[in-house]
Amino acid sequence: MLQFQQLRKQYHLGRQPVVALSDVEGTISGGEMVALCGPSGSGKSTLLNLLGLLDMDYQGQVTFGGAPYPKGAQQAAELRRSKMGFVFQRFNLVPVMSAWENIAYPLLLNGFSAQQQKQRAIEILDKVELAKFAYHRPGHLSGGQQQRVAIARALVHKPKLVIADEPTASLDSKTAQRVIEIMKALGHEMGTTFVVATHDQKMAMQCDRIISMTDGKVSKE
Repeated sequence: MLQFQQLRKQYHLGRQPVVALSDVEGTISGGEMVALCGPSGSGKSTLLNLLGLLDMDYQGQVTFGGAPYPKGAQQAAELRRSKMGFVFQRFNLVPVMSAWENIAYPLLLNGFSAQQQKQRAIEILDKVELAKFAYHRPGHLSGGQQQRVAIARALVHKPKLVIADEPTASLDSKTAQRVIEIMKALGHEMGTTFVVATHDQKMAMQCDRIISMTDGKVSKE
């Protein structure tokens, strides 16, 4: 479902070039949950940003569902909005919106009616075991609950790909374990591919596969 070939990315620190990715290649299947692992500076966050079309300044090719990633900003934005979801370490929920309103926001952007937005938001809140918190704002939810709302938001429009950046880093071990279980179960149920950058070895071990990175290269799968 997702293929990347000869990905190269270079930054500059002043006049000094820094190679972030060097000829990185791989294939990720539909519905698979893959962990990107490696030390800081290994290139995993850079690869995650490229796969999520958050950074389009690179060399090489990424193919998504058989079609190459777009090069134009507008086309990239449309693909992110319609086919991708994102989960972040800091949740990134809108504080003045209730849980269901936060979840419904991608549906609003994709042209769903108000009735459809609320219905689908409530349905997926039930899947992440938070139906009774539908009208709570983020400030009245625990960290784990907020992250489950963020996962529901990422999945509510039934994307083909979810990009997750350190989704358990802000959580205690017990809460992190439950978040991992929910992500994996929903990904498999919905046929959604998860690509997760993580330092959490417990999370990585529960993914379907690990892509290990060192010095901008894939060291093994």
